[in-house]
Amino acid sequence: MKRSEVREAVFFLTFEKMFGNSTADEILDTAYEADIFEINDDVEKFFKAVDEKTEQLDKVIAEFSETRQISRIPKVSMAILRIAVYEMMFDDTVPDNVAISEAVILTKKFAYGSDVQFVNGLLGAFFRSKGKKNEDSGA
Repeated sequence: MKRSEVREAVFFLTFEKMFGNSTADEILDTAYEADIFEINDDVEKFFKAVDEKTEQLDKVIAEFSETRQISRIPKVSMAILRIAVYEMMFDDTVPDNVAISEAVILTKKFAYGSDVQFVNGLLGAFFRSKGKKNEDSGA
């Protein structure tokens, strides 16, 4: 599977997890049974990693959401933002600009048109803040 396919599968799983109290393993079991899209070890690991960091990811999203309270962000956009912020914070194999670009692609595909600008703006602000922190720390 290409990384973009893994990311899209993780989006579906992350989005599904937002409805109810199912565990990550229960969501994966249901997805395996439904057999609607491919799930491999990369998808499983990535989904569980995003799920484990949800609270931390949501804090970042809330901090950089200038126009919407986190409770007002559509679930589709939240799932996409969680994945992108996760990649930007914890996955050194994915350049930040790729994480942002892929998030915008997913948003165009699955969300409302107005959400594209919101997702891109939020991730851009987070990206710029990361650069500022690196400058401040002398890195």
